Amino acid sequence: TLEDSLNVIAKAPIAAAAIYRNTFHGGTDMWAPVDKSLDISANFSNALGSQFGGNDTFREMMRLYLTIHADHEGGNVSAHTVHLVGSALSDPYLSLAAGLNGLAGPLHG
Repeated sequence: TLEDSLNVIAKAPIAAAAIYRNTFHGGTDMWAPVDKSLDISANFSNALGSQFGGNDTFREMMRLYLTIHADHEGGNVSAHTVHLVGSALSDPYLSLAAGLNGLAGPLHG
């Protein structure tokens, strides 16, 4: 459903930041609070850690990066797989799982 799709999209930055903090900061403070007055790039920067969240230049670069890569389709296996499985009207979580499995191949692209 649309609600499932929006839930997956909303949780992706939080999960990515938690993975980053777990990998590079020993798993401390993995779940940063979300400030609803900020945009997604500012909240993502804050979730990565104080060295990024407090840096206005980094926040602006993150905003540009996310804008450029928001239309990431067709050029690699995972994006194509998500679109293909989703076009069969599969559950959005199954489409996401299929795309993540595509990342495992050495020819991801």
